[in-house]
Amino acid sequence: MTTFLDNLLAGPDSERWLTAHNDPLAGIYTFSSCLALSDLGGDGDFRLVIADLGSGEFNMKLRVFKGTQQVTENTIIDLPTGVVTFHMDTNEPRIPAIAVASGSHIYIYKNLRPYFKFTLPTLDIQPAERDIWDQAARDTLNTSQIYENLSNLRNEIGDARLTARTQRLLMLDSLQEVEQFVETHKSFPLKRQTVVTCIDTLNKSYAEEGSVACLVLGTESSSVYILDPEAFTIMDSLALPSPPVFLTAAGLYDVEYRILVVCRDGSLCYLKRGWPAAKIISQLDSQAVGLIRREKNLVIATMDNRLFSFTTKGKKVWQIKLPTAVTCLEQMNIPGRGLSLVAVALASAHVLIYDDKNIIDHFKMDETVSAMRFGRFGREDNTLVLVTCTGTLAIKILKRTAHFENLEITSAPLIGQNTKLNIPKKTKLFVDQTMRERESATLMHRVFQHDLYQLRLNTARAFVSALETSSNPVSSDPEEPIKLTAQVMGLGPMFRLIIVLSNTSSNIPSRNLYITFYCDDKLYKVQKPLILVPMLVPGLNYQFETLVESMSEMGIADQIRVFVSRNERIQPILSAIINMPVSEMV
Repeated sequence: MTTFLDNLLAGPDSERWLTAHNDPLAGIYTFSSCLALSDLGGDGDFRLVIADLGSGEFNMKLRVFKGTQQVTENTIIDLPTGVVTFHMDTNEPRIPAIAVASGSHIYIYKNLRPYFKFTLPTLDIQPAERDIWDQAARDTLNTSQIYENLSNLRNEIGDARLTARTQRLLMLDSLQEVEQFVETHKSFPLKRQTVVTCIDTLNKSYAEEGSVACLVLGTESSSVYILDPEAFTIMDSLALPSPPVFLTAAGLYDVEYRILVVCRDGSLCYLKRGWPAAKIISQLDSQAVGLIRREKNLVIATMDNRLFSFTTKGKKVWQIKLPTAVTCLEQMNIPGRGLSLVAVALASAHVLIYDDKNIIDHFKMDETVSAMRFGRFGREDNTLVLVTCTGTLAIKILKRTAHFENLEITSAPLIGQNTKLNIPKKTKLFVDQTMRERESATLMHRVFQHDLYQLRLNTARAFVSALETSSNPVSSDPEEPIKLTAQVMGLGPMFRLIIVLSNTSSNIPSRNLYITFYCDDKLYKVQKPLILVPMLVPGLNYQFETLVESMSEMGIADQIRVFVSRNERIQPILSAIINMPVSEMV
């Protein structure tokens, strides 16, 4: 594999990309997590959002580009660690907000202006550390004693559980600097604050693009927080074995969600709704430098120049040894062609495009790429934004005529292409069957017609039986023109059953209706066995919900019948049969 990669990288670049913009004087210092493409104006013109780290200590800014021109710039107080765009509400026009993770704060921008600042909750301070600083404030300990006590405490509990003030003090070299630091800070209250290490979004109730989404935060205190998109309060707090460096969330918060996290110690963790702590599903041999969720698999790049693919259960699918170190990863979804690709940037300034574990494209930049983002930019759907280590901003557009193919297959010689195919001869069974069809053609046609008439008769009988027993989701009674649709959401053991009723008449409302359910009480428990239905106005859809709990631990699925009835009628107006999915084990 390495020999093939070396030969491939030595060859010419592909001609599938157009270089739309290349600005070596842009002066951008950022990473892939600090890039985002979004329709910030609601006009279909997607813009580029960059959280620029500046010099690493000063001049941090949030920069927004429209096309190749920068349109806005906002100052960021601390180093940014991630940028995402999300919808906070359903108000029109549908304009997303920008969330910037910086230090211990999340800065929310709406309409490209500061809107809200969320601060992570403070952490508990070690009693021994608090006591040392209290004594320092009362001048009962001298400078050398303070430094010695705090140093012993660090050796006992570690750096991560100390406050930033103590960590900064223990980094000083001379006793004079320590004394000056203590005199400056001893009178201020002690506070232990964590910082955000990674950020992602999770749709709240609906899976459609542009729905309201929650913020998912990974923190230095080995925790994952899920924030409410409206009130910006912590809805869930999940524990991790180590500080997270990359995370990806999928599903719906109100139904079922899953969060996959790569921690700093190389552990791959799995979180789901209702779990207070993470479950370690795999352990990497080296620290991760990138995480991509590709359909039902994960693609992870590590510091030992390897590219891995794992299932969401932690099973390794494949691994590839790369010739140089990986600097960043980016997912390339091209729905128009049904492709979900992964772009891998190498330290040698090459960018490889993978479809699963096969290389289908590659090109080389002038410098090593430090950040990538693929998506719609401006009016172009398939745009790749690249930022190099020297600050160059490059924009490449995929040609509409580009076709991808496996370079490993095309580069290999075609063996046996001139060999004749070994076509078997006609067997005796084939000859006998052909003779039988010729001799008994009339009889075979009569049997086919008889079976066809029997099928039509059985279908008509089943349709009449459905009308008589009201086991049809659409009412055939002209006085009760009602339509019923049902949907099951969730993976179990708790399901959400959604029922939608609509009156299909022109001007006749429906009154005094109710919904009931019938199921095996040993398998399912319906939270609302009876739902009263208000008056159904023609032309409107009415949604009703109830929770259904799977009581069986045997992995058995059954049916649930839904009846729509009226008080004065014995027979239901209409009914539907819902085939429940197999529930996941508790």
